[in-house]
This record gives sequence, structure tokens and C-alpha cells, in this order.
Amino acid sequence: MSPATDGAPDERSWVELDLGPGATASDEAAVRNLSDETVTFRIDAADGYFTDAGRFSMLPSDRPSTDAGTWISAPETVTVEPGATGIVPFTVSVPSDAEPGDHAAGIAASLVSVGAGAGGASVGVESRIGFRVMTRVTGDVVPAVAVDGMRVDYQMSWNPFAAGSLTVEADIVNTGNVRLVLDGTVRAQGSSAPIVADDAARQELLPGDRRAVSIPLRSVWPLIVASAELQVAPTVVSPDGGEAVDLEPVTATATAAAVPWSQLLVVLGTALVLSALLAGRSRSRSRVAALVRQAKEEGRREGAHPGRAEGVTANADDR
Repeated sequence: MSPATDGAPDERSWVELDLGPGATASDEAAVRNLSDETVTFRIDAADGYFTDAGRFSMLPSDRPSTDAGTWISAPETVTVEPGATGIVPFTVSVPSDAEPGDHAAGIAASLVSVGAGAGGASVGVESRIGFRVMTRVTGDVVPAVAVDGMRVDYQMSWNPFAAGSLTVEADIVNTGNVRLVLDGTVRAQGSSAPIVADDAARQELLPGDRRAVSIPLRSVWPLIVASAELQVAPTVVSPDGGEAVDLEPVTATATAAAVPWSQLLVVLGTALVLSALLAGRSRSRSRVAALVRQAKEEGRREGAHPGRAEGVTANADDR
């Protein structure tokens, strides 16, 4: 299923509308039957949302919509021949009291198949595919973002010659009324990392959305306290395909204890070894000094009684 124009699929991935309160717009969806049988698809519209992984989804059919999903009118079903494409016209009607800003919905073609569940009971499985319908209601458009609950966790390396790592966690909240594309950077001690990895899918936040992020940083040395800065710099999505508008960055900081235990252990061990060496040298010097004093004392005593030695010699000669 994809957007269509004049009865044929077009190049759009989804539908973007810019409408005022009370306005109406018409569009088309193309439903292609890839099977070898004629299939009747059910057409559903529902409020849309982004998952924590940044993927767009629709409310399940058993949950009632309260916003833009209720603005879409379309036929209940469409029957499509094998290998053919059916065109489904639909209308988006914005209520006159709709709040300004972005409203997300989706339209999908669904098919229910019946299979056997546990115990042999029949189980209905709903498969659906569709695309998003984003409507920006004109008026006082206010883009805004906030950082909530930022926290830092330091992981020390027990190798005293290697730096540790830092993990920054926070909730990024879209406090405005328009859709934002998430971007930003985490920094600590000269190391930096993007909030959204370069190879990751684009992360969008609808008004009121809260997205938890966790960003690791390596090569952070333990300097008693580890401080990190989180700068969120989202862009505002333009519904008419124009250039995105950068939003003023929002910065938050947080700290964590980073006691250099491994380095302190090395210093302590080195100090103990040096102390032992110095103590050994001191004891050795003391023993040498004692021996020198003893030798001097013996020499002094011998010098004070020279006759004893001579007498002993004379007596030996008489014999």
C-alpha cells in the first residue's frame, strides 16, 4: 500500500498535509494484490505514533483513536484482482477546533487470516500494511524540546593505564506542538558521541513524545568526578517538503563519582615498595654504623691498656 495520484501509485512514502482548522483534503491510496487470488482488503485509519526504536506505527484495531485517525474517511473495503492494484480514495477533514501543530495518523489495508492456536482453537491473525498521514494544523506553531532526568554512570577500568567509560542516559521530550527530528551530541573530557548513530534510522518525536536515550562514551579518565554534557539540537520537519528548520539547542549536564581506584592502588603499592626499600637501606646503614662503632670501641680499649699485650709477650719469651 502506498500513496497514489490520479489513480496510480506515486513516489511519495507517506502523505504530508498542511491544513487549517475546518479544512478538508482529498488523496488516494494504492493497494496491490500480490497473491494469485482475488482478495478483499479492509481499509482502516487510526492514530499514529513512533515506537521507541523510531518506527512509525498505528494503534491496533481494538484501540479507539482520539485524534487524527478520526479525521480520515475511506471506503470500508476494497476488492483487488490477482496481481492488480486497487485505488482507495480517502478524505482528511480537520475539525474546526483542532489544536495547531502536527497530528499523526495512518491508513492501512488489512487482511484477517484464521489459524490454529494452542489446543486446536481457531485464532484470527490480522496482517496490515499502510503508510502515515501527517497533518499540520496551521496556527500558533511552537517547536520546543527539553531534557529530563539526565544521569551519568562511570565504569572504571581496572587496568591503571587504561581510561574508563561513561554512559549518559536521559529522556528527551518534545514539549512543543510540531514534529522534531532528533539530533545532538554528548561530550566528556574531549570525547564525544552523537545521540543518534550515523547508521541508525531517523528518530522523530511527535508532540508530547518522550524518548529515552543511552549513549556510551569511551576514553574517559577517572578524575574524582566525571562530568558530561548533553546537547540536543533537533530540527523541525516542514510538511510541505521544504528545508528543515534548526531549533535552538538545549544543553544539560550531570556528574558521577569517578574515583581512580586502580591508579590509587598502583600509587599505594609503589609507596609500600619504596617504603620497604628505604626501611631496608636504613636498617643496613644502622648495622654498618653499629659495626663501625664496635670496632672503634675495641680499638680504643686496646689503646688504653698496651701493657697487657706486652706482658703476655714477655712471659711467653721467658718460658
